[in-house]
Order: sequence, then C-alpha cells, then structure tokens
Amino acid sequence: MNFNFTDEQQQFADALRRYLDKQYGFEARQAIVRTEAGVSNEHWSAFAELGLTALPVPEAQGGFDGGTVDLLVVMQELGRALVIEPYWATAVGIEALKLSGTGEGDDAALLERAAQGEIKLAVAFHEPTARYDLFSLDTTATRTGDGFALSGTKSVVQHGAQADYWIVPARLDGEIALFVVARDSAHVQITDYRTIDGQRAATLVFNATPARKLAGSHAGAAALEHIADYGTVLLCAEAIGALDALNHATVEYTKTRQQFGVPIARFQALQHRMVEMLIHAEQARSATYLAAVRYASDDVDERRRAVSAAKVRVGQAARFVGQQAVQLHGGMGVTNEVAAAHLFKRLAIIETTLGDVDHHLARFTALPRFATADA
Repeated sequence: MNFNFTDEQQQFADALRRYLDKQYGFEARQAIVRTEAGVSNEHWSAFAELGLTALPVPEAQGGFDGGTVDLLVVMQELGRALVIEPYWATAVGIEALKLSGTGEGDDAALLERAAQGEIKLAVAFHEPTARYDLFSLDTTATRTGDGFALSGTKSVVQHGAQADYWIVPARLDGEIALFVVARDSAHVQITDYRTIDGQRAATLVFNATPARKLAGSHAGAAALEHIADYGTVLLCAEAIGALDALNHATVEYTKTRQQFGVPIARFQALQHRMVEMLIHAEQARSATYLAAVRYASDDVDERRRAVSAAKVRVGQAARFVGQQAVQLHGGMGVTNEVAAAHLFKRLAIIETTLGDVDHHLARFTALPRFATADA
C-alpha cells in the first residue's frame, strides 16, 4: 500500500509548518496557555485563511471535502507544534454533522459557518461515570412542544467552553440520538478548566436545555461510534507529530548536555535508547496511516480493528518515548521551561482520550475473526 502523500497534501503541510514555525513557537504557545481564554482568536482566523477549517467540510457547504488522510497531514503538524486551538474538537464536530445531519437547512448552515471559521464545535462524548463506554449515557432527551430538551451532565468536553455549538449524544425513548445545542441556549451550566497539557476542557450540565435533533439516516449509536473512531484517528495523527517533535528535541538536547567532557549523545547505550524511541514512533506512524485509510471502509469491523490497533500502538509509543525523553533530559525533562515536558503531557492526555490502551486492546480482541486469526 502506498502511504506517500500527494503533492497537494505535502504542500499544504509545508505551508502550515512554515506558519507554525514562524508564528506559533513554544513561547508564543505558552503565552496563549496563560491567558484566561486559553485559545487565540487571531490564530484561529489564520487557520481559516489557510483553509484548515474548510478542509473537512463538504464542497456543497463551501469546503474542500477532505478525508481522514488530509486531516492526518494537518493533525501531525498541529501535534508537532503543540497547538492548543480547538481544531480537533471542531473537526470532529464537523464529522458528526456530516454523518448524522441531513446536509440541508440548519445542518448545512452550521457547516458553512464552520468552513469559514465563524464558529467552533465540540462533541460531548464523555459522562462522569461512563469512563470509556460511549453507550453508557445518563443524559436524556424529552420532547417539547417545538423540539427537544436535554438533561444530564457531560464531562471533559474538549474545548467545550470555547465551542459555539455542541453535538450531544443522549437517550430518547431508550435509544441513542444526537442533538445540536447552541452555547447561548438557556439552562446550561459551563465549568471551564485547563487540563495538564495546557488544553481546555469543560463540564456541561444540561437542565431542560433546548436542543435540535440531528435527523440524518445515520444518527444513532452506530454514528456515535463512527464519530469517536474519526476523533481517535485524528488524535493518533496528532500524537505522531508530537512523537516526532519529542524525538527531535531529545536528540538535540543530548548533543548539548555533556558528561565526562563529551556530549551524552556519543554514549552508545543512549544512542541505542534513542533508536528504540524512533522505532516506536515509526511503528505508531504506520498503524495510524493504515487507520486513516481504513476509516472509510464499508466493513465496520475492519474500521474498528484498524482504529483500535492504531490507538494501542500510539499509546504504547507515547508512554515509552515520553518516559525515555524525560530520563534523557534529566531534571529539565519535567520542567515547564522546555517543550519536552509539555509534549509528554499532551501525549499522556491523548493516550487516555476516547479509550486508553487497555480499552482498545479489549475492543480489538472482541472483534470477529480475532480468535480464528490467532489459531
């Protein structure tokens, strides 16, 4: 299978990397983290001008109709630069509208505005007691005279307080359905906070909150899992960029840190360790690229298998590379003054978002043909 990027994809990645290298350096990123909002409207507008917000949106709504491989290219660069803007959350929200919406009316209007960078989206996957079970939903929807009302709590909603609209899974008459809730809707309590990696998350409490049901043909439990798989692929791609940056930072640091009068990069034992770090990153990259391709498969089990395999391999690589990078950096590896510490924190959060290694191992082994293949 050919995993080479097209000329257009590579040019897009190069343009994004040039922008991030020039405008989104580590110190600039840290300055944004320390602001009350935790994100930058200026950089978001720049992303829209570069075409990032339009990339995942269908052409009919003013976008470029980019697939998972196109988004993989973007997420790698965002991961490498430790970008904290709500791009992942919005891209996953766009995918939710594409999968579960009708592509017309209000759904089309939201996609058009998202393509132009006018609004941000977020999918409220998690509930306080559900851990990684997408279908353990206590949030409920009830019919009202002119629509629906939601009641329940969503936790750790990535960039939930920065989103203009939320896609919220809830139970309606016992079945899972997806709803759109505007941030300015009545009866929503928002608790915004910073996570350990500098990103933002929120707890959303709905109390008879007005909502609009997504009425597409693919809008139930299967759609929720499909959307989560999309988000997982994008997280894996972001992790690849972070792994590359962490490996590079570690190699450069060992060239400058001296012991016994020579750079520690010259010690063979440490060279072997850094080669192992590179191997972990490359194996994670291969699994992620395969998952990005298989995401579009009509075979649901094939998609699940590839996505979970990638999440497992990325999670293992994130832990190994992160721990080794901290050791090779010494005490500097756990300080806020160096990017390595922040890359490790981001990788740790990615590993536990939408299912950790154990969760995806269990999902992988539960799929059909696993026992047969093992035999």
